[in-house]
Amino acid sequence: MKKLPILLLMGVTISLFSCNPFEVKKLEDPNNPSEASVLNNASRSQIQFLVTGLESRHRGYVTNISQAWNTFGREIWYLNASDPRFQTDWLGQAGRLPDAAFFGFGATGGGSYATPYQTIKQGYVLIESAQNSSFLSTAEKNAISGFAKTIQAYQFIIPANWQYDNGIRTDVKDPLKPGGFRSYTAALGFIDSLLNAGLADLNNAGTVFPFTLTAGFAGYNTIDGLKRVNRAIAARVAVYRKDWQGALNALSESFMNLTGPLSAGPAHTWGAPPDSFNPLFYVLDANINTIIVVHPSVLADTTPGDLRARSKFHQRSVPVTVTTDATPLVGTHQDKRWASNTAAIPFIKNEELILIKAEAHAQLNQTADAVAAINIIRTAANIGNYTGATTQTALIDEILYQRRYSLWAEPWGHRWIDARRYERLNTIPTSFDRGTIFRQFPRPQAELNWDLYAGG
Repeated sequence: MKKLPILLLMGVTISLFSCNPFEVKKLEDPNNPSEASVLNNASRSQIQFLVTGLESRHRGYVTNISQAWNTFGREIWYLNASDPRFQTDWLGQAGRLPDAAFFGFGATGGGSYATPYQTIKQGYVLIESAQNSSFLSTAEKNAISGFAKTIQAYQFIIPANWQYDNGIRTDVKDPLKPGGFRSYTAALGFIDSLLNAGLADLNNAGTVFPFTLTAGFAGYNTIDGLKRVNRAIAARVAVYRKDWQGALNALSESFMNLTGPLSAGPAHTWGAPPDSFNPLFYVLDANINTIIVVHPSVLADTTPGDLRARSKFHQRSVPVTVTTDATPLVGTHQDKRWASNTAAIPFIKNEELILIKAEAHAQLNQTADAVAAINIIRTAANIGNYTGATTQTALIDEILYQRRYSLWAEPWGHRWIDARRYERLNTIPTSFDRGTIFRQFPRPQAELNWDLYAGG
């Protein structure tokens, strides 16, 4: 027999005293309106608030994943002298392994789990509110739905990659009646279907997105632009699914441009209060001991003359040193990608799409096309054309190396994910920190509690 959850018992107790004459009437917060207030014939301004809210929530994962996942893949160290657990636990020092309440993720999984699901929930509210509004045309409702499903799909990939073999829930529209866990493979299939559903909605949405997006979507704030973003995300999902032709098909409809700026793509925007500052920005050479630094192996493996290193890595005048139980960690270089604390952070860009193209062609043994795509990246980095072997294995080695520098420390943990999907986690160096490389993370404690008390 299951125990009643403590919160449920509290609710029963409170109901016994509901007639208390001293009870204060509940006040509604005008800055946080109830879900019901927008689900019943929302106005256009209310829909705009929900669109803006979804885009804001869409960036909620950035800090946690940039610091943690990039540490797992040894792209960076997140040095924090105030709390040694950022080093000892995240690096797996002294045999530390993740558990259901792993440090930095809390009982709910933090930015790698709870935050993406909150964004997904916001998407469902937006879709339902738009569908129930008499102020929107059918085409406008489709535009809203297509945009929301595209963002939801992106967010579902986050917990899927964090949990990996453990699987995730994908039926979460009703948070009080969530579906069961689905395998990583099944979850990716669901995400692909959600992207396709979003694309279908956008195909029936006219030509102009009817609401305002931030400057991060400049160039992609039309229906056609959102379709291209949708297909870019679909290409990323396709390589995770090993659907190589599917990746190429998606790329052909994305914003990939073989002769365009590698940095082009939609981005998360940041600003001064009441908005949030760019969480990855650090003043160069600041006298601090809480900072993201370049992992020593990244510096050691850099190709001489690589412009990516010059544009991304800044050698500090005074290194940052944090001592742990295992070994001192010395950060000689810091991130210098961001010009200010309000700089936008791309969430998928042309450079990644070209590397996806190279990988898909290599996997399909289309050698010339793979090399041509690789050379676009190498030329931009000023390291010359590829002259190595053209076997499939050699080309994949080269592509993973280029991904390591082109996508360095992006808020996605690319190297950790790439090493895992190619069964190369053992190639990530731990000699600099005497740590452990994690494969995945256990289900958060809150999920275990749900299944114990309320699940079934």
